[in-house]
Amino acid sequence: MSDPDHFAGRPATFREVLANGEFRAIFYSSALSMLGDSMARVAVTALVFQRTQSVIAAAATFAISYLPWLGLGTVLAALAERYPYRRTMVVCDLARMVTIGLVAVPGMPLGVVLGLLFVTALFDPPFRAARSALTPRVVNGERYVLALSLFETTAQLALITGYFTGGAVAGYSSRMALLFDAATFGISACIVGLGVHHREPALRPERRSNLLRETAEGFTVVFGRRVLRSIAAVVFASLLFAIIPEGLAAAWAGHLTMNRDDRGWMQGLIMCSAPVGFIAGSLMINRLIGLPTRERLIRPFAVIAPLALVVALADPPVYGVALMTAASSFAVAALLPAANGLFVQVLPDEFRARAFGVMQTGVQLCQGAAVFAAGALANRFGLPLVVGLWGTAGVGLMLLSSLTWPGHDIVAEAVNQARATNRNTGQHEAVNQARPTNRNTGQHEAVNQARPTNKDAGQPEPARSVAAPPDGGAAGPPDDEAVRGAGDDWSPMPTASH
Repeated sequence: MSDPDHFAGRPATFREVLANGEFRAIFYSSALSMLGDSMARVAVTALVFQRTQSVIAAAATFAISYLPWLGLGTVLAALAERYPYRRTMVVCDLARMVTIGLVAVPGMPLGVVLGLLFVTALFDPPFRAARSALTPRVVNGERYVLALSLFETTAQLALITGYFTGGAVAGYSSRMALLFDAATFGISACIVGLGVHHREPALRPERRSNLLRETAEGFTVVFGRRVLRSIAAVVFASLLFAIIPEGLAAAWAGHLTMNRDDRGWMQGLIMCSAPVGFIAGSLMINRLIGLPTRERLIRPFAVIAPLALVVALADPPVYGVALMTAASSFAVAALLPAANGLFVQVLPDEFRARAFGVMQTGVQLCQGAAVFAAGALANRFGLPLVVGLWGTAGVGLMLLSSLTWPGHDIVAEAVNQARATNRNTGQHEAVNQARPTNRNTGQHEAVNQARPTNKDAGQPEPARSVAAPPDGGAAGPPDDEAVRGAGDDWSPMPTASH
């Protein structure tokens, strides 16, 4: 399972993560479809605008993919707990292939197009919940955190590349970009279906109640446990600030110049600086610094995210705004994978998909609410003043969150409780029976069974700076198959719906 070298602080490598065949299937399918989805977003908004000449209609088309997260998202994410993760991902991909293909049909009425886009968006929460819950079962420890970094970096690259390519293709044929997106869903379903092993549902039939109650249990787990609640608070709060420059980029460009010709490139520079900063933070921090150190840096980076926005009080030129935006995104990218890895350690296996739904819903709501509130204030007051004071308030909020951050002993106890829960619910045996590679890892299992439990040791087991093993057992020696080459999660910035 987890490599002892990584406990010592040696960072994992991308090569080690991509050596895992199942993770490659998840990663490549996601990368391809994220590219197609971002192209389709540009194409479908262009198609609607060409037909209606309505800015509101085009904006509604772009925003419709976020609607499920405002209500149904957590319920739909809970569905992923009831079915095998691979099946959930394949079914969602195939369904979206059909709906996006129908959107590309010539002459489709606008109302039907919007309805199909909303139906397409409904398959996003269960798909992403299943992928988020599956990823820590495929890769764990230091590799899991680096896998998250790969997902997040790829999502940002897909946004940049997809928006640019989609705009170019849409100028020639919007339907061509939509058909490409439909094809990526189909290819993604094939890659996941062929490359990912079958695993039994996380929530066994005898432990099910009804979908609404199970959804509510996801909220109870996240906000009812101190460590999970502290992580959620830091993640949500950091996103209240990092999204602001990107969300207000058009208004900021209008503030900086009266020349309409210059506004376009200024807006583009500000918007692109966010994913560029995010990519830099994700690659530099998560690749070069060991996980134990990154976990200690969660709180400092949480303060840096809003602190970067305080520069806005000086009303900087466009390059200063871009640098400020990149710095804030850099800090968010640096803290999120480590926070996610810690989140997984203290989260019982059977709640992973539901907890993801709660976190993703919070991410979407925080980003949308922050941009709306800051935009409303900027309508009455100067934009640099609003953003600067917004960042100043954020620094105070993050310092307060840092003071209430749980200590090492509390985290250790939460990790041990999660592992005990996993053992008691039989997750260990269920996962082992489903793994075709177990016959190659007999020594690993034997060593795990031989390790003393917390009860035997007579004292709490210290929290490891790695994600909890996917089977809920104690961390042991390296899983040879994983090392030799045998999630998504809650994303910090707006990404393609895939």
